[in-house]
Amino acid sequence: MSSPEIASLSWGQMKVKGCSTTYKDCKVWPGGSRTWDWRETGTNHSPGVQPADLEEVVKKGVKTVVIGRGMSEALQVPASTVDYLKKNGIDVLVLQTEKAVEEYNALAARGVKVGGVFHSTC
Repeated sequence: MSSPEIASLSWGQMKVKGCSTTYKDCKVWPGGSRTWDWRETGTNHSPGVQPADLEEVVKKGVKTVVIGRGMSEALQVPASTVDYLKKNGIDVLVLQTEKAVEEYNALAARGVKVGGVFHSTC
């Protein structure tokens, strides 16, 4: 299964190819996507993305995870989260969301088993 292309990104809105839902924040993986609801794990801008936010994506067998920190990079990514991915043998890229989407789409187009979590506002 291939990772779906992120078809569009603007402030507060993301669309994934093949999905009718417009997301504010989203998770993507080979074969699917869904809303990234921060309330599920108690995530806030600080301390930021937690390993629990990524477990679902990791379980999909990804080789690379791209984390979009927001348009102004307000969303933090603690070292413990990066370490969690690396300990699972997963490459990780932490980028401003527009750059993260570009990188994610480039990896997906090359057939890499890539997943990601993306914050589309601040």
